[in-house]
Amino acid sequence: MTALDLSSLGPLLPSPLRPVRDERLTRHGVRLLLKRDDLIHPDLVGNKWRKLAPNLAAAAGRPVLTFGGAYSNHLRATAAAGRLLGCPTVGVVRGQELADRPLNPSLARCAADGMRLLFVDRATYRAKDDPAVLAELLRRAPEGSVVVPEGGSNALAVRGCAELGRELRGQADVAVVACGTGGTLAGLAAGLGPGGRALGIPVLRGGFLGQEIRALQERAFGGPAGDWSLDERFHFGGYARTSPALEAFADDFEQRHGLAIERIYVAKMLYGLVTLAAEGAFPRGTTVAAVITGSPEPRQPAEPPSR
Repeated sequence: MTALDLSSLGPLLPSPLRPVRDERLTRHGVRLLLKRDDLIHPDLVGNKWRKLAPNLAAAAGRPVLTFGGAYSNHLRATAAAGRLLGCPTVGVVRGQELADRPLNPSLARCAADGMRLLFVDRATYRAKDDPAVLAELLRRAPEGSVVVPEGGSNALAVRGCAELGRELRGQADVAVVACGTGGTLAGLAAGLGPGGRALGIPVLRGGFLGQEIRALQERAFGGPAGDWSLDERFHFGGYARTSPALEAFADDFEQRHGLAIERIYVAKMLYGLVTLAAEGAFPRGTTVAAVITGSPEPRQPAEPPSR
């Protein structure tokens, strides 16, 4: 099948790169740029475009089956893409108990965009990569369905995120991004090229992400690619967890710069960046690009990652 051309959806690429003066960084000789990936597309925001677009193009109009939790950004973006492209989508949702409850606003949006929701128990969800489990899920989906992993992070997505790095080549010494499943960082680092460094701020506890990123780069590029590292101190207790300090920081950043800050990923990344600058992690004269990967959603209860 011929890959779809998604340019008809009108993405804003390359995404804007805007300087921001923040004395918490300038006092340490650090120049801040905001890479506004949140402006790429109103329905496929930020890294959703970069990760989903190559997968949807390769699916070439066939049905797409993917996975997520009850408040998954990834499921919402996939459902919206299916509506825009006219292709069926199926979302496998973690939590069989949700099947008998009213849909929350996130899942209601998925359904309104035409996504068929399959609720599974948590043990089945954990085993979703098992061939027998996956075969049963595909049996319940439209014939010929293409599988896109949770969070959209696979080799196609990583290669799509490499374009983010290429857009930042020569513009910044360090690119900082929040990490959920690691696909964005894996591609960003590869695209930056020699002399560029990528820094990931995981929003989950566990210390497993480095191994995942190495595996993603192996599948996408055949081996390690680019200069990248992780700072795992800024998860604030885990996915979708915040604290009064983080909320106050995000509110203050919004007031300083007139930018609404998404809490689950972006706020933690910016908090980590300001903390690192205060610690002297960046030599004076460093230009740092902070990747704004998403827009705020209604406040949500804690859920494991599905980005």
